[in-house]
Formats: sequence, C-alpha cells, structure tokens
Amino acid sequence: MVKVLLWGTLRHATDGQAEVEVEARNFKELLDRLAVMYPGLEPQIRRGVSMALDGRIYREAWFTEIGPDSEVVLMPYMVGG
Repeated sequence: MVKVLLWGTLRHATDGQAEVEVEARNFKELLDRLAVMYPGLEPQIRRGVSMALDGRIYREAWFTEIGPDSEVVLMPYMVGG
C-alpha cells in the first residue's frame, strides 16, 4: 500500500482526510484506484493533478514507478508564470 498525502481542495473529496492509502505501482494505477475509492476526486483527476514523488513534481508521468516506501503527494495542477 502506498500512503498518499492530499493537498488543498483534494481533501474535500476524501471527507477531509489528509492521507489515504492505495494499492498502486505507478501514477496511472494510483489515479485510477483513487477515482474508484473516492468518486469525488474523479472530476479533479480528469482536469489534471500533479504528483510529488520523493520530492520531485510530475505531471502526466503515467507509468512512473511508485515504491512502497515512496513519499507521494497529490495536488491540483500547479500553475504560475
């Protein structure tokens, strides 16, 4: 199981939980399973999310491996300029 920390508005879809656990080997599996476990996350997942994996931020890195001891943070897409 991978522990996933949720930032900001994503917590609303998990009844305020800041951390959830999910069985996943990569970013795509993680998002697919979260959408099933927490249907309220699906609209944001479709709009786009970023994942910080062990301190490095990824966007659309679908098959990036996630180890069981990895630090995973899920957040809405980061924008700026």
